[in-house]
Amino acid sequence: MGSLCYIYAVNIDQKYMSRCMELGQNALGMAAPNPMVGAVVVYKNTIIGEGYTSPFGGPHAEVNAIASVQDKSLLKQATLYVSLEPCSHFGKTPPCADLIVKHNIPEVVIGILDPNPKVAGLGLKKLEAHGCKVRYGILEKKCRFHHRRFLTNFEKKRPYIILKWAQTQDGFIAPAPVKRPKKPEPYWITTTQSRQLVHKWRSEEAAILVGTKTALEDNPRLDVRDWYGKSPVRLVLDKHIKLPATHHLLDGTTKTYVFHGNEKKPQSQSENVIFVPLDFTKNIPLQLCSFLYEKQLGSVIVEGGRATLQHFLDADLWDEARIFTGASTFGEGIPAPTINKGKSSQQPMMTDTLNIRYHETI
Repeated sequence: MGSLCYIYAVNIDQKYMSRCMELGQNALGMAAPNPMVGAVVVYKNTIIGEGYTSPFGGPHAEVNAIASVQDKSLLKQATLYVSLEPCSHFGKTPPCADLIVKHNIPEVVIGILDPNPKVAGLGLKKLEAHGCKVRYGILEKKCRFHHRRFLTNFEKKRPYIILKWAQTQDGFIAPAPVKRPKKPEPYWITTTQSRQLVHKWRSEEAAILVGTKTALEDNPRLDVRDWYGKSPVRLVLDKHIKLPATHHLLDGTTKTYVFHGNEKKPQSQSENVIFVPLDFTKNIPLQLCSFLYEKQLGSVIVEGGRATLQHFLDADLWDEARIFTGASTFGEGIPAPTINKGKSSQQPMMTDTLNIRYHETI
């Protein structure tokens, strides 16, 4: 009978921790560089409050969950579930651990501990020091996956890297030059539905990167005009500063970093178009990762072209690859990159197919 009760308790913990992650997903693209945490307050097996991390600078998940509880007197008999260890330090907001102690919440269940050196077990210790019963490691693997961007930033000291490209049935990422229109514009391989999904993805990440060839030939905007949300910071590799001022990436509508190999800084720099020197003779992905980490841009979508994508593949510096295969064929053109490592899943997208791969380390 005792073992059956234990199994039941574990399943209850998993149920509420799953809800924490479900809630936390609502903060994707808004909370960064903070983690997208979810929290629920449970009283007698009933959720009486829940919340997730507000946009950066706003209240954390625990604060929002506690604030949503109508009868605060119940908190003294409740359990707080949270996907990441409550913070114990002052940042843009007061410590969540202090708020939990203030309301005398007797039990806290945590998905994973926070790798941030300012927390890193200190939140747990503060709660225990004030008589709170704390358990952690509930659905640990799933919580690590949920918080993979945040964990990559602190554990690997770099942004979470997503490679994305579209390819034809016969394996080309772009057509032969003779098939392209004279006006620089995208040459679509996928459906409008797939392209809208890409705009949703852009709204979820901090930055987006393309190389010189893609910037010149496609004249992309790299924004979220087909979705709701904030456009990512734009990054373009332009070694010889070939990109004309008339191209969208230099229109100043979104913060854009142009990485170049010239010794002298270009004169056309503005508040939203910033030229950054890069040593193109050294490891480009590593230099970009260092730059993004320093700027607290915790994730990046690498949208191509082939050479830029290949830089990251050759350096084995990626976490996720999202590959669309459209219904068309080119017969000739620029071959798509090949990737065979990682755990793969596939799903239909109208007439397209989406293949998502996660690196073995995820």
